[in-house]
Amino acid sequence: MDFLVLPDSAAGAHVAGLVVKGVAAQVVRHPSGRPWIVGSWREDEIVVATCGSRVVVLLGHALTTETRLQSIVDSCGALSELSVIPARVPGSFHMLASYAGHIRAQGTVSSACQLFHGRVHGATVLADRPQALAALAGTGVDDALVPMHLLSPAPPPPLEERCVWTGVVRVPDDSHISVQPDGSTRITRWWSMPDAVVPLEEGAAWVREALIDAVAARADKPGKTSSDLSGGMDSTSLSFLLAARTTGQITTRAEAADPANDDAVWAQRAAADLPDAEHVVIPREGVPENFAGALDPVPDAEGPFAWLRTRAVLEHHARLLADMGVSRHLTGHGGDELFYVMPAHDHSAVRVAPLTYLKHLRANRNLRRWSLPRTLRFLADNGSYQSWLTRSAATLSAPLGHSSDPSMGWGDPPRLPPWVTPRAEEAARALLLDAARRSPEPLSPLRAQHSTLEMARACGAGLRRANRVTAPLGVSWHAPFADDHVIGAALSVRLPDRVDANRYKPVLAAAMRGLVPEHVLGRPTKGEFSADVYAGLRRHKGELLDQCADLELARLGLVDAEAFRAVLLAPHPAARTLIPVITTLACESWLRSVAAARTAPLLEGQR
Repeated sequence: MDFLVLPDSAAGAHVAGLVVKGVAAQVVRHPSGRPWIVGSWREDEIVVATCGSRVVVLLGHALTTETRLQSIVDSCGALSELSVIPARVPGSFHMLASYAGHIRAQGTVSSACQLFHGRVHGATVLADRPQALAALAGTGVDDALVPMHLLSPAPPPPLEERCVWTGVVRVPDDSHISVQPDGSTRITRWWSMPDAVVPLEEGAAWVREALIDAVAARADKPGKTSSDLSGGMDSTSLSFLLAARTTGQITTRAEAADPANDDAVWAQRAAADLPDAEHVVIPREGVPENFAGALDPVPDAEGPFAWLRTRAVLEHHARLLADMGVSRHLTGHGGDELFYVMPAHDHSAVRVAPLTYLKHLRANRNLRRWSLPRTLRFLADNGSYQSWLTRSAATLSAPLGHSSDPSMGWGDPPRLPPWVTPRAEEAARALLLDAARRSPEPLSPLRAQHSTLEMARACGAGLRRANRVTAPLGVSWHAPFADDHVIGAALSVRLPDRVDANRYKPVLAAAMRGLVPEHVLGRPTKGEFSADVYAGLRRHKGELLDQCADLELARLGLVDAEAFRAVLLAPHPAARTLIPVITTLACESWLRSVAAARTAPLLEGQR
């Protein structure tokens, strides 16, 4: 899917003419007849409802029909009333509306569907890809913002919301944009963090219903829908929900490099309870390894691709599914982000329900191997988000801490790797300090809610970019756990019911009880895939080293190529030290893709 949203004006019609001239682009028109939405999408990715001078379009995967959407639109006489649609319609989609020339547009809270806006030839134009707007406006990447993408694990909010394409602005994930006929815009928040007050039993029912609907939003479409069946609770839950909605089910599992990884055992147990499905095991032989083609340019040049390490594996998987006639594939991404018990849950639970939390303190501390003094300092920390950003700017070059240490703040503080130049460090620090000076609010006053939504948004962004890798191969990629209704339901469960580290994903387990075999919900282990990372790096180290001689990042003066080359040659006794390596490779691959895309068409339909 790839589209532009144009205003109901002569300037908008002019931009449409620039895009669709001689191209088989799809067009949805304003009630006036002027071009409104121009792009490329599949037939099962659009639902349209028209009521006189009002038109609403859902682009993506929505669990509704034109008739049902029409009934909602009939009752919404003003654009401001349209928030009932994402509230009532499950799935993951952009909502676009044109009411007598006035436009409202929004993506999803999860970042799985994003929107950008900019001025193009005198018109305010929206798009789902920022590079399309930049190409139309004749601009490019803002080099001053590139250093933020060298931060590891990622730029924190609100820095990560800044668009690196000059003249292009990202619409916040929790907001919609209104565009008036004269081109003026207004950003309005439509979503807010739910209160975490719902008891476990009721909250689990909400999560169950939201996941059933999320799977149905894909499975009820024409064509085959497949799913991962890795053996973990997340993908296994989706496989059983999919089995209830479809026939001729296909599940897939990729063999892991580590023979001690027991995912295969648990996947086989789950498969035995799905006898009517075809269970496909993808052997390691013939499959691209991690880091294969890591620095090759890709058609999607929006920004660094966080899942770069497994991009070639993803493409291989999509081709196999396409050969089996699959149209959509479900993955368990997002389950860890929503349901895994994190230290931030302890920090928040001790504030909202201290007496209830205390019974979990010893078990959680022992499980994470924290000393009591450090645990108490972690729980007592009340620093503001603004002060945390400021402190993070001061510690950019500090070494990574131990994985078992509790982070004293609002998350893992961003770090810069030692191979960046002083220029890059100075620029990144200035960007963080600038973000802090604007007195930013966290995503929630509670760190558990903030961290969960931040990770869910990162997952949604990764999924969006992954879909751009697989969709051209004929298979769209989906993570039902990243749907807004699922995220909202998970965030609504009260913290004391989410904090027990002795129970693996207690909320998801409660939600799936009765739908998924009990032996799956009681799994006490979790698969670990660092062996695949090491094997891939060993296999492709030579080609990565060769490409260090011509780094775009070095050309920009942001990375010392020889220092980065030395890191690739050095041993990495802990897999987490490879995270900044992957971040740097993702940034380099993106810059190469930008250079390669300068003569590429604006829309998928133009290829």
